[in-house]
Amino acid sequence: MGSIDFTELKKIIEINSWTKNKEGVDRNGEIFAYWLEELGYTLTRYPREEIGDHLHLTSTRKEGKKLLLLGHLDTVFPPGTFEKFKEDEAWIYGPGVCDMKGGNYVALEALRNVHRKFGEIHNIDFLLVSDEETGSDDSKHLSARLAKDYDYCMVFEAAGLHNEVVVGRKGVGTFFIDIEGVAAHAGNNYSKGADANLEAAIKLQKLVALTDLEKETTVNVGKISGGIGANTISPHAHLTFELRYTNTHERDRVLKAIDEIVSCAYVDGTESILSGGIQRDVMQPSPAQMTFIDNINDVCDIVLPTEKRGGVSDANIISSQGVATLDGWGPYGDGDHTIHERASKKSFKERISLVTEIFQHFLEGKI
Repeated sequence: MGSIDFTELKKIIEINSWTKNKEGVDRNGEIFAYWLEELGYTLTRYPREEIGDHLHLTSTRKEGKKLLLLGHLDTVFPPGTFEKFKEDEAWIYGPGVCDMKGGNYVALEALRNVHRKFGEIHNIDFLLVSDEETGSDDSKHLSARLAKDYDYCMVFEAAGLHNEVVVGRKGVGTFFIDIEGVAAHAGNNYSKGADANLEAAIKLQKLVALTDLEKETTVNVGKISGGIGANTISPHAHLTFELRYTNTHERDRVLKAIDEIVSCAYVDGTESILSGGIQRDVMQPSPAQMTFIDNINDVCDIVLPTEKRGGVSDANIISSQGVATLDGWGPYGDGDHTIHERASKKSFKERISLVTEIFQHFLEGKI
């Protein structure tokens, strides 16, 4: 495979696709949909009023396994913060070059390659969602529902340093505890108050104690607020905390303990309410995933490098539905979520070549 012309990628990189910029996200999606429709794909659009539309592009259906390609159309940069594309001999720079317009482009180029070879594409579909960077709070329901139609999923987030694909990602949940106490004058009526701040402090310690670093489970109380002033027993307090975990057993252990901590009033007279929940469930290695890797290794005559990551992606959602899922099929890059985001030209070339070969073997029924 020769050098890659990044003209098309430059076109979409320079469209601001901040999650809250619906017009820009939709424009990015329209361009990708057009490119895929040229390959015979049929578009199903899921319109949204405040965020970009989600796009499900489907190929011809035949008997056999079904493969879902997954990407997101949004980036994290508000208008005017980071919108330029540039390149040098080794790298391309710009918002989304690795997270993940660049990854989507790897999938597109590989699809174009197999379309040229076979004249058509079947059983390989592409889902492009618009809100991944803000937690997929809307799209996760659609993704989970569509996942049930597929045997495999390839997610085009950035590759690892040595072109690793991702086999595991922590699950993540964000929670809030609102505590109501009883206000009282700290000098005249101290004993008549019920200190919400004290209740919050006790709960904070008990929540953090649920962390088990050996099992890679963490509970982090990232924000705490409450009270009125130094001379008033606090009538209210608020905790914001996050849970991350690597397996469902740990998830269930911590969720049960959280409920117990919230339901118990350590300071008499206080009441607590829990809200929030699991945003993306854990992506765990599975026998089906291992079979997928083994098949790729066999037909491509490679040993696919793998890794686990603490961060989450939409791979978590698809994997939690029982689909054999591999993430990290995009190019290697770094500086994502910063104005220094870049992606390796060499990695683009390697990724497009490998993904093309995988698609070819899939269409031939070897995977």
